[in-house]
Parts: sequence; C-alpha cells; structure tokens
Amino acid sequence: MSDMTLRQWLLTDEPTSRRHARLASLYKGWLTLRSNSMAMVGLAILVILVLTAVFAPIIAPQDPFVQDLSSRLLPIGAEGHLLGTDSLGRDILSRLIYGARITLYIVALVALIAPVAGLLVGTVAGYAGGWADVILMRITDIFLAFPRLVLALAFVAALGAGIENAVLAISLTAWPPYARMARAETLTIRSTDYINAIRLQGAGPLRIITRHIWPLCISSLIVRVTLDMAGIILAAAGLGFLGLGAQPPSPEWGAMISEGRRFILDHWWVATVPGLAIFTVSLAFNLLGDGLRDALDPKDGGQ
Repeated sequence: MSDMTLRQWLLTDEPTSRRHARLASLYKGWLTLRSNSMAMVGLAILVILVLTAVFAPIIAPQDPFVQDLSSRLLPIGAEGHLLGTDSLGRDILSRLIYGARITLYIVALVALIAPVAGLLVGTVAGYAGGWADVILMRITDIFLAFPRLVLALAFVAALGAGIENAVLAISLTAWPPYARMARAETLTIRSTDYINAIRLQGAGPLRIITRHIWPLCISSLIVRVTLDMAGIILAAAGLGFLGLGAQPPSPEWGAMISEGRRFILDHWWVATVPGLAIFTVSLAFNLLGDGLRDALDPKDGGQ
C-alpha cells in the first residue's frame, strides 16, 4: 500500500484480503451514495435530527414541560417564542426539539426488533422449506392481511397505552415484509454452488444461515428498513395522535398535532409545526433509502 494512495487501494479491482474487499465495497457504495444529491440531502436532515436530539438540553430555548397560561397560543416569533406556544403556554420549538428524542427512540427500537425478527423467520422458512416454510409463511400472510395501523391499534389496545407498548405494537406489524424479502433471498442463495460447497465441507444449517446467508441479505434489509422508516414514524405519530403512544406531557409530535387540531383554524402553527417536522423526517428517510438502494442493491444498478 506504500506505492499507492488510500483511494487507489480502496478502488482496486484486485483486493488482497477479505477485509480489503469489504472496505473497497463500502467505499464504492459511499461514492455511489455521495453522487446522489437528494440522498445526501436526506442524510444531512437525519444528521441534524440526531444532533438535535443529542444536544436537546443545550439547543432548546426553554423547558418543554413548563406551562405558562399567560403566554398560551402566542403566534410565531411573539415574546421570544420562535415557533409560538401551545394551549398551555409551552414553547413549541423546545417541545419539537425534545420530541426528536422520542422519534429517534421509536425508530431505533423498531429498527432493532422488526428486521431481526423478519430476517430470522424468513431465512428459516426459506432454508428449511417443507412444513416449516408453510407454517411460517401462513403466519406472515395473516399479519400482512391487516392494515398496519389497524393492527397496531389492536395490539396497543390489548397491551395498554404507552411508548414502549407502541414500539412493540409497531414492531409486531412491521416484521412480515422483512420475512418475505429474506425468504426470497434465501431461496435464491441456498441452491447456489457456494452454499453447496459449504454444505459438503460439513457446515450445519445454523452455521450456513448465520454466517453465509444472513450477510448476503443485509444490504437488501438495510434498504428496506430505511424506506420503511417513514411509515414507522407515521404509525407512531398516528398512535400518539389517538392518545395511544407517548403519554402527556411527553412532547411527542403526533400528540402535539392532536392537541393543536382544536385550534387549527385560528392558531394553525400549533398543529402545523409538528406536522411539518414529521413530513421532513419522513421525506429524509425516503430520500436516503432511495440512495441506499442504488448504492447497495446490485439489481438496481448499484455497484
């Protein structure tokens, strides 16, 4: 590597090791993603969201929970409130900033639970085949037969209101598409010469699935998760709007819209501002997901 630059080393067509090949693949994927301006816009918005959530106590101009009835429903820019106040006199900008934490908390937990469950079910069904495939896929079909938000409402009604129960309910409704995708990938991979050679070497089903099939499904899974984040955010906001998600006085964006709907005609900013926040973050995930699809999925013209 002394005779070549790091860039040349990463862009070589003849990697010298498995680690070199992985790094080269990641770098080429980053170059593809970076060339997509809209994806970079989405990434920038999400980076700002993360930084806002992390530094919320520093950025927020006021305490998001402090009520001041003498300053209720102030318009945008009035008395130092950049985005106005709500019906209890709380600063909307501060609540919006702290609400970013709740949004990321929901997104992170669902992204950890649903894809992993779907990957496990899909790869087991696709590799095992037979009765295991039939049973697991029929269970998946049952979940897919119900609209996601309706099914989430049913789970939350059974589990009780609360942000953790909302996350669990959303996860229980979000895993079936990942299972379908993982099964399709596994059916394609399991009959390849690569897998047959590993099987002849004595590798068992567990090793083949976890060490050789899962890594090949990861790129498609990442793309699908990113594209699904907008729907997850909207589902969480819908539950919050109905009072089944994060409970008051938590500054959850859906709950903020629910509170502001009573004043939508005369004090439009109370509901519009959190609505715009949901729209912006959902759009950012969609833009980034499209870019990741181009960068990670070879079937869509990536690397």
